[in-house]
Amino acid sequence: MSQLPELSGGEGLAVYLRYLQETVPDLALPKSSGRRGVERVPPPAGEAPPSSGASPSSNDPLEALRSEASVCRLCGLAATRTHVVFGEGDPHAALMFVGEGPGADEDASGRPFVGRAGELLTRMIAAMGYRRDQVYIANVVKCRPPGNRVPEEAERAACKPYLARQIEIVSPRALVLLGQTAAASLLGRSEGISKLRGQETRIPGFPGIRTMPTYHPAYLLRNPSAKGQVWEDLKQVMDWLEKERG
Repeated sequence: MSQLPELSGGEGLAVYLRYLQETVPDLALPKSSGRRGVERVPPPAGEAPPSSGASPSSNDPLEALRSEASVCRLCGLAATRTHVVFGEGDPHAALMFVGEGPGADEDASGRPFVGRAGELLTRMIAAMGYRRDQVYIANVVKCRPPGNRVPEEAERAACKPYLARQIEIVSPRALVLLGQTAAASLLGRSEGISKLRGQETRIPGFPGIRTMPTYHPAYLLRNPSAKGQVWEDLKQVMDWLEKERG
């Protein structure tokens, strides 16, 4: 057996994992995530969802909020969830996305947008010049509605304080609302997403955040012809961010 490597901080942990993989080939280990060192293995069903790696503390308000949400039972969705799907990404991101709610894949993993719609969202983010870990992604509701139905008004209302606090903490410069539920929940407007999309708007309570409603990636999977409209919306958002940087 090779000599145990000397450990030093996060880099040392990565070296140690490689050491274990080389010396114990059959040992199952979490894969490296590239930015945050080591990605946590999802916990068994019923336990709290994976966190972004930090422990809740007064110096980490987003993780403290995650901890609070992980035991939330303010609506009936808590009874059927596997995991609370809080959100993930850069806690200081300039760009934030908000969708409707978790699906089956998200409920199983505790992460937002990991199914087919999530794969498309990841490609959309890449086309804008970002990686997923450089933006922040959340949903209107944090628990999966049974059968992937649209979240009811009471369910959205129960989760809204969590989402509002996420937006406040991340404080993005631009926010993309994915789909009708996200647009209606945050904007308080009754128009359909086809009328709202493409128009810069502001969320009540967050007047400094430029907001773009557009179609949800799940809609694009069913209606590929709408991808061009969404790309036009995203290009507007890119222009906002570029002008702010300049």
